[in-house]
Amino acid sequence: MIIFKQNEDLIVKLQSIKNDGGTIGFVPTMGALHNGHVALIKQSLAANDITVVSIFVNPTQFNDKKDFEKYPVTIEKDIELLAKADNNILFMPSVEEMYPEGLEPAPAYDLGFLESILEGLYRPGHFQGVCRIVHKLLDTIQPNNLYMGQKDYQQCMVIQKLITGFNLATHLNIVPTQREKSGLAMSSRNMRLSAVAKENAAAIYKAHLYIKNNLLKLPLEQLREEAARLIIEAGFEKIDYTVVCDAFSLAPVSSYNAGQKLVVLTAAFIEGVRLIDNLPLN
Repeated sequence: MIIFKQNEDLIVKLQSIKNDGGTIGFVPTMGALHNGHVALIKQSLAANDITVVSIFVNPTQFNDKKDFEKYPVTIEKDIELLAKADNNILFMPSVEEMYPEGLEPAPAYDLGFLESILEGLYRPGHFQGVCRIVHKLLDTIQPNNLYMGQKDYQQCMVIQKLITGFNLATHLNIVPTQREKSGLAMSSRNMRLSAVAKENAAAIYKAHLYIKNNLLKLPLEQLREEAARLIIEAGFEKIDYTVVCDAFSLAPVSSYNAGQKLVVLTAAFIEGVRLIDNLPLN
């Protein structure tokens, strides 16, 4: 595995690959890697000649400075995991490398409805920061394929909007959420949880399954309320949202219509750590 820290050096290497007709897959990460990331890398390795993984904890997507400061950094373990996964290229730029213009707000991306709901509502400015860094990385790497996890359901929709809006020549591949045996969605934030909280945090997935299994039996609002109760009873201190939405628009849904694809999404705090998860319902 080759490690690059500067845009120019990486661009030269990738251009030589493209000149030889090679295809490039890209997996953007903020480090603290786990088997969910490995699943993305494996898909990329299987479908492309070269896979690039980036590790960059992006300061512009954290609306809470304390959250940024607490984000786990495990670079030595990350490099070891990537080597075992047979990854080809690791890109580890500095903040100065990615933001030579500084961190002041850049021109806004038009994200429409997606920026006013769910993560957009509870983390103002988050998706602007995500788009800003992903756009920079895509411009540098110019991959044929981009790989992201379904756990970040709304973020995947935001990045697809970015790709479409700027007519970027890359295809977004969404990989199913990887889970622990308990059902807990794999996440770098799980590292901040105690063993007990990790076990209890699986309540989100179990609450989502409750809605899925009873979709045709009870009104959606009743299902949503019961799911929220199950999450709180498991030890979560606070729920930002548990909501059933249209799977394609993320518009909230109050009643089920046959044929409409639905997804349930939750964001909740346990031991002060904010976890998100989702589950397609039909």
